[in-house]
Amino acid sequence: MQFAHIILKPGKEEFVKRYHPWIFSGAIHQIRGKVAEGDMVEVFSAEGNYLATGFYELGSLAIKLFSHMRTNADADFWKKKIADALSLRRTLGLAGNPETNAYRLTFSEGDGLPGLIADFYAGTVVIQSHSAGMHRVKPFIVEALKEAYGPELHAVFDKSRETMNHMTSLVTEDGFLFGESRNEIILENDYKFHVDFAGGQKTGFFLDQRENREILAYYSNGRKVLNTFCYSGSFSVYALEAGATLVHSVDSSAKAIALTEKNIQINFPGISHHKSFVQDAKKFLAEIPDDLYDIIILDPPAFAKHHVIKQKAMRGYVNLNAQAIQRIKPGGLLFTFSCSQAVDRSMFTSAIMTAAIQVGRQVKILHHLSQPADHPVSIYHPEGEYLKGLVLYVE
Repeated sequence: MQFAHIILKPGKEEFVKRYHPWIFSGAIHQIRGKVAEGDMVEVFSAEGNYLATGFYELGSLAIKLFSHMRTNADADFWKKKIADALSLRRTLGLAGNPETNAYRLTFSEGDGLPGLIADFYAGTVVIQSHSAGMHRVKPFIVEALKEAYGPELHAVFDKSRETMNHMTSLVTEDGFLFGESRNEIILENDYKFHVDFAGGQKTGFFLDQRENREILAYYSNGRKVLNTFCYSGSFSVYALEAGATLVHSVDSSAKAIALTEKNIQINFPGISHHKSFVQDAKKFLAEIPDDLYDIIILDPPAFAKHHVIKQKAMRGYVNLNAQAIQRIKPGGLLFTFSCSQAVDRSMFTSAIMTAAIQVGRQVKILHHLSQPADHPVSIYHPEGEYLKGLVLYVE
């Protein structure tokens, strides 16, 4: 297979030699051959030395690299990538686990598959493309999934319409690439959850909070818990099972609250000490009495998806956390998160400190939280660490 050649400017090869998977347009000196969005290209130094192979994309992030060895990127290449990713999940005790049958199979650059998110949900793999190049190799990916899972795989659903239509010039629709839908109820640590992978947020469920939900459960016995931005109510389920005396779930989306109620009822039929509210979380926090809740969870959507709005995002985190710190009961615990990739851990911690200063209460950090191991971060791509969290003790 003939690939177009990308020649870098002198000195711009150093990042590639350090295995960073991104090349920006400003580093490119010349393109030899015809190239279109999503094409595979080979990258060379100014001296003509081969460096890596990747996808050519439109925009400032021009190339996403998937190999630092020459390859024709045929079916066998992608089969090995998927097999390696599944092997890691087996090592983590996730794949084949009878108590947890949902996990992230591929995490983009973290698994050497830039632009590909693939989540396993009880036999259905939901894939989401974040690059034109990965979109174009989906037939290879589907065949690789079939070979890796065998009869364990009953469907592959493509959930790329939103990401592809927003991030690329390509237009696509969601739908099944293999198999058909079944009753999608997953297990996570033996808790049951409905997953709406067709109409829900992201791929249908927030798998990245699995370990943080377990930490919440550790603290929930005998406490009153407020779960804001609750989406499917997964934090609420863990708190209730752990013995929370009261749990309130809040989300501005009526669809999310309906999903929360389904998940509460499937795990705790007829329960009376849980209540859901369709309301903006910030408005809800502003109206509740002080000292009602022992634990408050803040898990908002990304406030900053791009660096250009980072300062606006920081103000949002300060204001939201200040409300929670002010309202929480003395001796209470605040679980607060940011999934904004543009806001790093130190910036997020700084925002929380600013919020605490504004309110004037003493606050201690008990835990630093992050994404679980099935969302691996390549040591060469620290940008892959997107989920930041803190457990705070508020006096």
